Amino acid sequence: MWQSVSVWEVLPVNKIEIRDVSVTYGAGTPFEVQALKHINASFGAGRITGIIGHTGSGKSTLVQLFNGLYQPTSGEILLDGTDIWSKPKQMRDIRFRVGLVLQYPEYQLFDETVRSDIGFALRNRGVAPEEIDRRVEMVCERVGLDPALLSASPFDLSGGEKRRAAIAGVLVMEPEVLVMDEPAAGLDPRGRREILGTLKQYRDRTGATVILVSHSMEDMASYCEDVLVLNEGEVFAAGTTQEIFSRADDLVRIGLDVPQISLIASDLVRRGIPLTGELYT
Repeated sequence: MWQSVSVWEVLPVNKIEIRDVSVTYGAGTPFEVQALKHINASFGAGRITGIIGHTGSGKSTLVQLFNGLYQPTSGEILLDGTDIWSKPKQMRDIRFRVGLVLQYPEYQLFDETVRSDIGFALRNRGVAPEEIDRRVEMVCERVGLDPALLSASPFDLSGGEKRRAAIAGVLVMEPEVLVMDEPAAGLDPRGRREILGTLKQYRDRTGATVILVSHSMEDMASYCEDVLVLNEGEVFAAGTTQEIFSRADDLVRIGLDVPQISLIASDLVRRGIPLTGELYT
């Protein structure tokens, strides 16, 4: 029986682990491509972890494994110590526990009204209509979406409003693990701060594990506590944000940027300014 609780309650603390995971597309054909090669990684429970890498490094493939959207060719995806593919018939439950927002999430909108779209997953879970309405309205407030828009068609919203509605449709499920693939892509600086600030607020309020993919090194530096670096389908480096961005030369060597403030700080040091510590925000 669904229990009526306040939106964004404290959630169970879970972590995602990747054990020797490989993904091959088009196996056995002339178009065979190995997207991921023997990936081992652990995403700390209750922490925000960023995933960075050049285009084609395997970032999007990796995050689509977390809630079973794809099955790895080999290896295990562990949620709190249990392989999510050990019981395929229970994958529906995994997808409520691990929320995935794909790149350009506004393209995930499909229903007749914003209210119906955001509440879609809860209806599938058998939640009472009055409880759905309550949760939808509360999550709209959390993500900064005007409740007056709930009766509108999602296709009549502005770009930023569509992005918020799509993200609300995942957050309303209160996933224990939240996976976001470029959630702020294409937004102006203010929109980026609002969306990413909402994700951090969600983690702070619930203790959820958050995994964030972004091309913006500034976003990684500002919002993430740990960073995983992929290069050509393999793990290049993993560690705290400070540890990763202290390896600026290594990141540049594989075609990645570093936060602009790091470049400025390095130049100041070369010019004789006695800065100490690793500056990346």
